[in-house]
Amino acid sequence: MPAELEPAKIRVAPKVLLHDHLDGGLRPQTIIDLAAAIGYDKLPATDPDKLRAWFVESANSGSLVRYLETFDHTVAVMQTREGLHRVASECAQDLADDGVVYAEVRWAPEQHVSAGLSLAEVVEATLEGFAHGVQAAAERGRQIRIGALVTAMRHAARSSEIAELAVAYRDRGVVGFDIAGAEAGFPPTRHLDAFEYLRRENFHFTIHAGEAFGLPSIWEAIQWCGADRLGHGVRIIDDVTVSGHSLEQQVATAQLGRLAQYVRDKRIPLEMCPSSNLQTGAAESIASHPIGLLRRLHFRVTVNTDNRLMSGTDMTREMTLLAEAFDYGWSDLQWLTINAMKSAFIPFDDRLAIINSQIKPGYAALSA
Repeated sequence: MPAELEPAKIRVAPKVLLHDHLDGGLRPQTIIDLAAAIGYDKLPATDPDKLRAWFVESANSGSLVRYLETFDHTVAVMQTREGLHRVASECAQDLADDGVVYAEVRWAPEQHVSAGLSLAEVVEATLEGFAHGVQAAAERGRQIRIGALVTAMRHAARSSEIAELAVAYRDRGVVGFDIAGAEAGFPPTRHLDAFEYLRRENFHFTIHAGEAFGLPSIWEAIQWCGADRLGHGVRIIDDVTVSGHSLEQQVATAQLGRLAQYVRDKRIPLEMCPSSNLQTGAAESIASHPIGLLRRLHFRVTVNTDNRLMSGTDMTREMTLLAEAFDYGWSDLQWLTINAMKSAFIPFDDRLAIINSQIKPGYAALSA
């Protein structure tokens, strides 16, 4: 990694984040405060540092049960208007402090109704929180735009209802739809009615696919459901045949299967989350993460955080790890950032404005 790409400088570089879960990025102190306010007494620790460490250790444990338990705690404290508002506001501010100029943050409203909120109230509280956080960041000289992705759980049966909810708020901050949850046993084709509705409404959507399952999940998400982007998509590497151990040898010998060729030809964005992929077993190390080869093969790869709390990460850390592993310079980080901005679910003119007014000038100043 070039010496000038130290983390402090990477932090001020303009970044774009397309795959970030609201319930995976809470501040530990916020979890403690909200738990106390609602009488939730199941937290594994009430000291913020110890609680932060517990989340990361649990996510790294190799136990899926323990990993999923981490979300039990965050979702539990996001059942009130006040809780959702605070978490969304702090999310926007934390991302802005990390140099993110545009982010799409996703969450599943159906998971936040156990205390009596309606789906509409969940969406409204969250959007109001994002707006509050954007304003608070602006007052500190940090500019960020947040687009919300409304998510349906793939193991549930509410995807059509959630898709209609997303479209209902399309002009008030919701920019797209997503399905999330376990891939194995819950293929995206179970939700075809929702995707057909979204296409009729000319609405954007991404699908979690190719993280833990593999090529069939990716194929269904694209060819049956019509996904605009792939959430993770890291297993597309299974359709790329290479020889040799070095990255240079692999690039020179790479043979793309029909699905991989289609994904590259169609410029389908891959929402890759390096640190998270290590935790879920989709990759063994940053140095061997498929993003290195896929970037060299000119796939539309983007860099993301997934769950900032559980992975103990942010965009600065993700970019630093990649720069160290693949000897990236400012031009590489700018390429990844522009990839993400091109793939955002906001209008073309808005994407172009952010690229030309914030991203390109920001990287030009850093590389001067």
